[in-house]
Amino acid sequence: MSSNWFVRKKPARLERRVEFSDYEQTREFLEKAADLSESEDYYPDMSFGRTHVSITLHSKEDENEIGEDMLRYANLMDELVPAARMTH
Repeated sequence: MSSNWFVRKKPARLERRVEFSDYEQTREFLEKAADLSESEDYYPDMSFGRTHVSITLHSKEDENEIGEDMLRYANLMDELVPAARMTH
């Protein structure tokens, strides 16, 4: 998991914002993220504007901490971000 994720304790979650240079990059990222969500059966909260995406990964209802599954998913999301866009 990159250092671009913020760990929140209550409730347990990971948060990240990714900046893009234009809408085309944002749209491409969102499409890849949608494919990842479907393949992993995990659906993070995402909001976006023209050149940014905010992502929140929540723990499962019965978990009070960030688990291995969430960290693994954060790593998979990191792989979707162009190297030049590894920002908060």
